[in-house]
Amino acid sequence: MAREIIRTQQFAADAARFIIDSARRALAERGEFRLALSGGNTPRPVYASLAPAELPWEKMVITFGDERCVPPDDDQSNYKMANETLLEPAHVPPSSVLRMRGEIAPPLAADEYQQQLDTLAAQRGEPLYRHDLILLGIGDDGHTASLFPGTPALEELSRRVAANYVPKLQSWRLTFTFPLIFAAREICFLVNANKPQSLIDRIFSGDDTLPAARVDREANHVTWIFGEAQP
Repeated sequence: MAREIIRTQQFAADAARFIIDSARRALAERGEFRLALSGGNTPRPVYASLAPAELPWEKMVITFGDERCVPPDDDQSNYKMANETLLEPAHVPPSSVLRMRGEIAPPLAADEYQQQLDTLAAQRGEPLYRHDLILLGIGDDGHTASLFPGTPALEELSRRVAANYVPKLQSWRLTFTFPLIFAAREICFLVNANKPQSLIDRIFSGDDTLPAARVDREANHVTWIFGEAQP
């Protein structure tokens, strides 16, 4: 694991610039950029800052690290948030976007998404689909994507996408699993200024009860972008 830390008072702009730089490197090296988006509120201003960028969106594959089991027009949908802030404003072609279908049965949706990623990998002669960049956030319980502490998806060793029941939310989620996350060339955690430092300290100390700590320790390269309050 290699960890890089960026602290900034221009969180949205600097995070967008980080994504743009990653895209340009991947496009120069491989002619394609594979980006997995994170949900929640933290990346919303980042996507809005990214949307005006002059990038060849038709050469990208945009996926989602997790999704709520709701229709795509539901306010809880990660896809809806990304569509409103990034995909539509940037005129990203539908062919560049793979949406998790949260509106169908969770196991079926997970199987479908996994098959889509496996097909893309096979077309490129890869044993496992490898993202160039996966964006992740962290919850106050240390979850990332929809890998929540104590849930079955944490134990997945072969599946790349899982339907994960989260008891404390009494709901299903769709999520990337550790094998798919660890295969990525780069991980970027987006963390706003409101996240408690005590949680970050536990993650950086390697507390294995926190899924985010496992990613920090075991992924290929991890960048943390911390938003800091304006003085």
